[in-house]
Amino acid sequence: QGTKGNCSQRVQEMSLWHHNHLPSTNTAKSSLSQISMLIKRNTSSSIKFIPLLFNTFTIAFSTMASKTVTAPSSYVEQARQLRLPTREETLRRDPYCQYFWRRYDGLLEKAWKEWAETDEAAASLPKLDSSLYHPKLRQAVEDAWKDPSAKEQAVRDMWEEVAPDVFQCQFLDPEKIAELRAYLDKAADAGIPTRPPYGIVLNRKGFMLDPRSDGYMAIPAFQEFYRDMIDTYMRPLGRVLYPQWIQEGDDSDSFAFSINYQPSKDQGIREHTDASTLTLNINLNLPDGQEDWQGSSLYFKDRATGEKHTVNFAPGMAVVHRGGIPHAALPIVSGERTNLVLWLFGQDGHIGYMPHNEEMTPEQRWKKPEQCSEPVDKKQQWSPF
Repeated sequence: QGTKGNCSQRVQEMSLWHHNHLPSTNTAKSSLSQISMLIKRNTSSSIKFIPLLFNTFTIAFSTMASKTVTAPSSYVEQARQLRLPTREETLRRDPYCQYFWRRYDGLLEKAWKEWAETDEAAASLPKLDSSLYHPKLRQAVEDAWKDPSAKEQAVRDMWEEVAPDVFQCQFLDPEKIAELRAYLDKAADAGIPTRPPYGIVLNRKGFMLDPRSDGYMAIPAFQEFYRDMIDTYMRPLGRVLYPQWIQEGDDSDSFAFSINYQPSKDQGIREHTDASTLTLNINLNLPDGQEDWQGSSLYFKDRATGEKHTVNFAPGMAVVHRGGIPHAALPIVSGERTNLVLWLFGQDGHIGYMPHNEEMTPEQRWKKPEQCSEPVDKKQQWSPF
């Protein structure tokens, strides 16, 4: 009552969508089961639930009305036939968007695995390993893992403080960036739906990259490299640079996405803080004039003085900072800038805002959590967005 017009419009929109893509009969049966469950769990006063309920009805009835639907022969084909939420639906955070990514997340994971095993474009992808890191940083990190007490200072010394509590270092070998970028570029052309990052603003050419995120880029080889980057480089680095602020329990969980800025769209992002204990921001532009850009600097604001410190990227350069430091990406003027952004935080989004009384030992800092590489159960995991 009072929302009859909106509900009628929703039915028409969803009917049109399912006219373009009708699920299988099993999906209809599943949808009818959802209807029964949802009606039991929700009262007629749950107005916010109405769009999802109509969506579920539409799936069931439109499927039963179609008797000629034939299932695609592969997971990749099924994924490619899905109709993604529109940009407008995403921008207004329509309930259907969450429904779509949750509903098809399992199919998309299977599609990426199948694509990696069978597609010619995937077969040409290079192997991702430690050779992608800058040689000096790679050697320093390898030495620190062997002898933390004697060698971790060498890792610390490679990071220059470019603003209060903000550090910068040549993280990737510029000549190897193309190998990592190949995964993003091939994924963009694969035709498998991926969910763009939408925290403060929507970044249309970006990817969600962590398994805790629905619609993430689930290419197995990339995921293996990403997990090793978290465990071998990022987690101990945060503990070394911020020994009073980051200890075990503050950095157990990860989150990641890629971003792309260009003058015609997604030019930058206003001042904000991150929902993270630690943020690692790595530039992925190709070197030697292949992908030059102007503008798109970061600034970090000193909470004590209000002063803004400008920080510029270069190919393979990384910036690391605690998530609570206010920062922004200024508008890009020309070219494009592509970055990989990784977050660490504690279980259920825990972020410590007070320094610890005692610091970890070097051996504790350079120790991988026993379950840090376990598969993520999304139903039990918190995700920033």
